[in-house]
Amino acid sequence: MPEEKNRRRIQSSSITTVISVSLVLFLLGLLGILFISAKKISNHLKENISFHVYLKDNAKDDQVERLHNFLNASSYVKSCVYLSKDSAAAIYKKEVGEDFVQFIGYNPLPSSMEIQLKAAYANTDSIAWIQKQILDFSSVKEFNYKESLVNMVNKNVDRIALVLLIFIGLLMLIALGLINNTIRLAIYSRRYIIKTMQLVGATGGFIRKPFLLDGIKHGIISGIIANLILGGIIYAALKKIPDLEQVTDVGMIIYLFGMVLILGVFISGISTFFAVRKYLRLSSEELYY
Repeated sequence: MPEEKNRRRIQSSSITTVISVSLVLFLLGLLGILFISAKKISNHLKENISFHVYLKDNAKDDQVERLHNFLNASSYVKSCVYLSKDSAAAIYKKEVGEDFVQFIGYNPLPSSMEIQLKAAYANTDSIAWIQKQILDFSSVKEFNYKESLVNMVNKNVDRIALVLLIFIGLLMLIALGLINNTIRLAIYSRRYIIKTMQLVGATGGFIRKPFLLDGIKHGIISGIIANLILGGIIYAALKKIPDLEQVTDVGMIIYLFGMVLILGVFISGISTFFAVRKYLRLSSEELYY
């Protein structure tokens, strides 16, 4: 009867440990997904800022082609679209609703190239360097962009990233404390078993081994449960709002799932190791306090 009661107590503590670790890992994973999504959104915003390269009226076709090829081959350019004078006039006419060329007798709009930069280069320092490179071409008249927009996007992105990182850091500390306390309580219910094994001559490594294996197993199970819940939430969200696919980085989410699993194993294993070590160091009398 006492053995059955003890077995049930151990099972109950194991279930409690798995539930607690799963919950904490789920919350960490959820914050991780929010961070990844925020990063994806920020990249999307940065890569949709338009930069205009206006060409001189006397620019020759081969000069324009050379510039176009240079921009398309550049590591910092995501896309580059050439717009001739006639195309620019047609777009303006469509937007305004009047044929201004016929009205004033000539087309004052210059040929241009509209480029979008890759997210990593959409910052003030990189843009200044890119601008200098482009203005070195003799066919280029002006490099134009909304500097205030670039600064605003980068500033807001940095703020959001900082806030999320602080939340993740705080939750990580809370997670370590909560998981550690839960595992210590689970080991506490088995402290007499630890001391009995020690008294009959079992080494510390021999005693730790089954507890560590249980801790690692609990970490794996907790990580799998947390990932299944996270995956279910992502699937439901994408079903409900298909546009979320644009800010969902599948590769990073798979990486995050792996990190959640590793984190579960690591925290559970480390907490179990130190909890067992504590009771190995206690004397038989101290177990009752």
